[in-house]
Amino acid sequence: MEYKITVMKNAFYAQSGGVTSVINCSAYGVISKFKKDFSSSNIYASKNGIVGLLEGELYDLNKTKKPLENLLDMPGGIFGSCRYKLPSLEDKVFYKKLFGQLEKLDIGYFFYNGGNDSADTCLKVAKAAKKFGYDLKAIAVPKTIDNDLAVTDNCPGFGSVAKYVAISAKEASLDIKSMCKTSTKVFVLEVMGRHAGWIAAAGELANSPKETFVHKILLPEVNFDEEKFLTGIEHDVSRYGYSVVVASEGLKNNNGELYASSTEKDSFGHNQLGGLAPKIASLITVKLGLKNHWSVADYLQRSARHISSLTDIDQAVAVGKAAVKLATEGKSGVMPIIKRISDSPYKWEISEGNLNEIANEEKTLPKNFISEDGFRITKAGIDYLQPLIQGESFPKFSDGVPVYEGIDLHLNKI
Repeated sequence: MEYKITVMKNAFYAQSGGVTSVINCSAYGVISKFKKDFSSSNIYASKNGIVGLLEGELYDLNKTKKPLENLLDMPGGIFGSCRYKLPSLEDKVFYKKLFGQLEKLDIGYFFYNGGNDSADTCLKVAKAAKKFGYDLKAIAVPKTIDNDLAVTDNCPGFGSVAKYVAISAKEASLDIKSMCKTSTKVFVLEVMGRHAGWIAAAGELANSPKETFVHKILLPEVNFDEEKFLTGIEHDVSRYGYSVVVASEGLKNNNGELYASSTEKDSFGHNQLGGLAPKIASLITVKLGLKNHWSVADYLQRSARHISSLTDIDQAVAVGKAAVKLATEGKSGVMPIIKRISDSPYKWEISEGNLNEIANEEKTLPKNFISEDGFRITKAGIDYLQPLIQGESFPKFSDGVPVYEGIDLHLNKI
């Protein structure tokens, strides 16, 4: 049954962490649902995540004139994102400032759209509100291309990246196959994934029962055995004429240490990753003497709205709307999650997850998703992954390129 609630409290929405091609779809879900159900209230979007709130920079969405539906086509985070770690709850000065900012705009609903670290931020806000007596309902909205959020079956943002990786790997494979007789024998595609290999695993979706396009998948869950890998590459080249490798940036060596990373750290203390593809390529050159090329998907994989998964878009909108519903029910410190009902036909529904079980937890590939040799994905893994990349929802095009119009933003200084 449809319901409409009229209250005096306003809402705060922010995007956090690495963005995706569908995070703005979740923004659409939150904003459109809130405007419908809280007809006399306003919703503000923070500029650059929670940093905007602390610095007093929020967009007044009641002033927006362009259709909210424009958000459905736009990649990136339209309001700006951030990586910012909140202090412990013992820091009374910090939280007094944070709640003071919210109080200026009579905000009683806090929607924070992000991944693991963002879930931690939202949980701290929920706990701090309770501790310091501020009337606030804090709801996390799931988003991460890494698909490593605990409790939820999958996460908005991942399906579209999985689709991009499968398509890109397949197309690149056909290119390499065309020239492998006299030219490049090995291609290495590096994709994101710090501790979980979900994105790399999606490379398996390029394959079919009749033809192999991706021959090796390197996962953080499987320690890298150089000798075994090189033997496998030689076998691929002998059998197929070439080899395509999809490698997760978080690949670990036999000691369980990152195979390639820098000493720089982000605000949450995570090592900056990168450089895996050229390191693997160099190994192939030195040990096997085979001509090879490498590429890093990097931001391309998470911003490719032109080939986003329709399933992913639908789920991104659904969790946004569900977050508002949880708020109307008086919930706080929770997150709407996706619950899988069946693989074939694919059916899902939205449920509720406790942030105490989600924040700072990571979901890795189950062992039964990984082949015995550690280089491929099993049928169980394919059955899980396949539904998430289904369907297309192309943005509008003009002069051969997508039109990403977005909405008009009106900055409100507090």
